[in-house]
Amino acid sequence: MTVTHGRPMTAEITDILVAHCGLDADAAARAPAASLEELGMDSLALLELSAVVADRWQVAIPEQAGQLSIPAVADLVARRADPPGHTENSVVIDAPLGLVWEITNDVANWTELFTEYAVVEILHREGHTVRFRLTMYPDENGVSWSWVSERTADPVSRQVRAHRVETGPFEYMRIHWRYTEEAGGTRMTWTQDFAMKPTAPVDNAAMTERINTNSVIQLAVIKDRVERTAWQRADQGSPTASDAPTEADDE
Repeated sequence: MTVTHGRPMTAEITDILVAHCGLDADAAARAPAASLEELGMDSLALLELSAVVADRWQVAIPEQAGQLSIPAVADLVARRADPPGHTENSVVIDAPLGLVWEITNDVANWTELFTEYAVVEILHREGHTVRFRLTMYPDENGVSWSWVSERTADPVSRQVRAHRVETGPFEYMRIHWRYTEEAGGTRMTWTQDFAMKPTAPVDNAAMTERINTNSVIQLAVIKDRVERTAWQRADQGSPTASDAPTEADDE
């Protein structure tokens, strides 16, 4: 259910139609699936609805809105009022780029790299593309979230593009990983672009906050684990993969 200012968007739209457009609230309650036209809303009423919605949420309602039900109008407004989610987080890891690339692109071992993944199942590999299922540890409600993702690595540009195949509560989720050398080591940057489904338990803004919070935690964990590996290899005199081919390079 889409909520705005603590109230369902459907209730907000209904209130506008009753207060500004002459809607019979009882008739609307008896026929929740009826279109605005079927509820007696004429072109003037729709213009008034459009004006109030534009003023309140800076959203334009299409001319065909009369053919939509109140819940459908509410969903349309909610989608346009809630911009798509976008996050960007990065960390500088004190390790050669080749080693950072090698470890963070070893998807099969992500359970050793991230603290949130309980199981990783590789479903398919083709060239530099891998499709896999991730299953998280149970959340506070005992639910283990699981989904299928696909990622394609470009060893030349040191970039990875990924997306969720099974989107779950997301309309879409796209992730871009970038690796760059700079003073102090290797900067790894995650950019995520997404939108939540209307039925999702949180909206785009809330998910943006969650992702930003969690990304900081996971990036810190990855930094620590990759740096520990770099130090161990240095102590043992092993190659640090700064120039050597990586597993991702050999796919």
